[in-house]
Amino acid sequence: RMAVRSISESVYVGMCLKMGTPQQVASRRDIVDIREMLEYNEMMKNTSTAMLSGSKREGFRLHESDRDTMIWLNDHRVIWDFSQYQFYNTQENALILCDSSESPPGFTLLWLPLERANSRVISACVRMHGGFYISSSKYTSSFIKHDSIIHGPCSSGLRGGVLEYDHAYCFVSDFWPPSASSWIDRCQLWPPPHVVNDIVRNGCHFVAIGHKLGNHLDNEWRVSFSQAEYKLVCSMNHTQFLTYGLLKLFLKEIINKGLRDEDKLLCSYHMKTTVFWAIQQNTQPHWRPQNILGGFWVCFKLLLKWVYEGVCPNFFIPENNMFLSNIYGEAQKTLFTRLYRLYKTGITLLLHSPSISSYITNVLCNPRLTICTDELILVSEVELDKDIFGEIYENDIIGTLDIHTCEKYLHAVEQLLSLPLTQYHIVMLQKLTASIFQHSALFILHNMYSYTGSNKQLYIVDKLSCHMLKLTAKFGYVSDMLYIAMYYYKTFRYREAISVIDLTKVKLARPYLMYWSHVDRERYTEAVGGQSLSTKMRQAVAQDICLNNSIFYINELMQEQQCSKQNSWPKLNIPPLILLHMLDFLCSRHVDTIRAQRALDDLQVLVHHDQGQLVPAYLRDISWEILGICQQISGNLHAALYSYQQSLRQYPIHKIQTATRQRIQDLHL
Repeated sequence: RMAVRSISESVYVGMCLKMGTPQQVASRRDIVDIREMLEYNEMMKNTSTAMLSGSKREGFRLHESDRDTMIWLNDHRVIWDFSQYQFYNTQENALILCDSSESPPGFTLLWLPLERANSRVISACVRMHGGFYISSSKYTSSFIKHDSIIHGPCSSGLRGGVLEYDHAYCFVSDFWPPSASSWIDRCQLWPPPHVVNDIVRNGCHFVAIGHKLGNHLDNEWRVSFSQAEYKLVCSMNHTQFLTYGLLKLFLKEIINKGLRDEDKLLCSYHMKTTVFWAIQQNTQPHWRPQNILGGFWVCFKLLLKWVYEGVCPNFFIPENNMFLSNIYGEAQKTLFTRLYRLYKTGITLLLHSPSISSYITNVLCNPRLTICTDELILVSEVELDKDIFGEIYENDIIGTLDIHTCEKYLHAVEQLLSLPLTQYHIVMLQKLTASIFQHSALFILHNMYSYTGSNKQLYIVDKLSCHMLKLTAKFGYVSDMLYIAMYYYKTFRYREAISVIDLTKVKLARPYLMYWSHVDRERYTEAVGGQSLSTKMRQAVAQDICLNNSIFYINELMQEQQCSKQNSWPKLNIPPLILLHMLDFLCSRHVDTIRAQRALDDLQVLVHHDQGQLVPAYLRDISWEILGICQQISGNLHAALYSYQQSLRQYPIHKIQTATRQRIQDLHL
């Protein structure tokens, strides 16, 4: 028993390191939550809502997981029966009625009784049973772009050749499905009543996929409980969450190992369902680190039983057997044999998992090993901060703003500040607020050149923009000061720009500065250890500077921004030191030519010799390009040619190659 306990603790530690400690998982969820609460706040009056879903939303950061997003129209609502009409103003909402009379459990047809909806929905309708029904396949097809394909209920694709995304275009209902009412009665032990109420109050969604064995494959919709599942995962304790993670690894690294995609009968949704049932049936009274293997085994046995019986009951609508369409006959026998062989191996079957095996062998080889499962010791403060600031960067998605939208955002921020917030909510809101000011100021600047008002008004607008950018620098990253320098350069105030550049240079040279994973741990901990995340962000964190391709910040980069935008890439990301030397060079040319040459030399050394620490490999296309532009301006055309050629050899993340080739032609060498 002691051995099993020690192995369990060791596996728990391994899973914390692979999947995240409680703090890491909480910060990931909070950061996404608050970003969505701001972006889709009622004050913003959005026509549609996009919600991150799937394992990324749940707090996993597995390399293979795509970015799953559910997108629905806010003024189209699904109701279950005519009595629910009374809750809506039919002038403002298109109402869709469920007709599940001919569909298998968990599926339904969506009927438009009033035949009123937006044009995309109308054009996806088909006539049947004398009514007007929304066809799931036609609806999804209407969103397909040149770089995407249909994958299940989603439009999937690669973004920038890297990030895989799944967009599920769906409909929302404010009401809980009648077919899932038994679930409410089943929740005696788990989840707790407040979670059940919250789940039921938030209704469900309908994703565009029919039942393979139904009569209406192309027109049917599946009831989706994605939002409810997220709330269930959040109400798990950490051992339960890691058990779910362990089942995902078990599926990927053991069950599906070496199988072709079409032979993979089990998916991670089956694993999630297993964990939900196992927790609710409470067969594992103590979900604790010392017993994670016991919890895993309970889930595995349940899965084995389901495969044997050919029945996997949906957690919310148990009548929906999720094995019906693919796990039966020969395939079922083969899968059962495969799983039963693993079952007979006992818990040592996990030795086949590359991610976990070392944590088991460690204990088997050192039976006296004591395992510490305290999360504060497992992952250092620096590692935790790297994770948090990376998440903040990824979720800092404020686009271009006009003043009116900026105002709406700030009211929404104010409203969110009155809620009970965690430290992760607060630091994300702080960064979003900085971005709101930044983008508004730059939007004003962008439009200033077509401005026809009086000089006095122009002066006021200029003062306002400057003030906004200074606010940004007060509570954004250390590197955000560069936006002020860009502003001064754009408005021909070269000396002011240079003094901001000098100040930024000093701050970016701090020995404890964190830039992505480049940080001196000891010095960082010594300087800001134990301080609030807000203080750390303002004093010790630098990030890439984002130039939104709809706004021209620096005329010298206009060609690159236009080219990137034409290739549907939204922004240029520039390492802070690259931009600093570029601005230093551009401003100094008008003030001090010796200083300009020094800035160019510094830029050249950085681009030529950096080992990926200050110029990340994936931003080398724009970094070489910037070096080339500065060399060309200084008259060193051969050096510029070399830099442009280097830019073309890099990973083309910004899609600027056409601009680079044009620049090479313009050199006339």
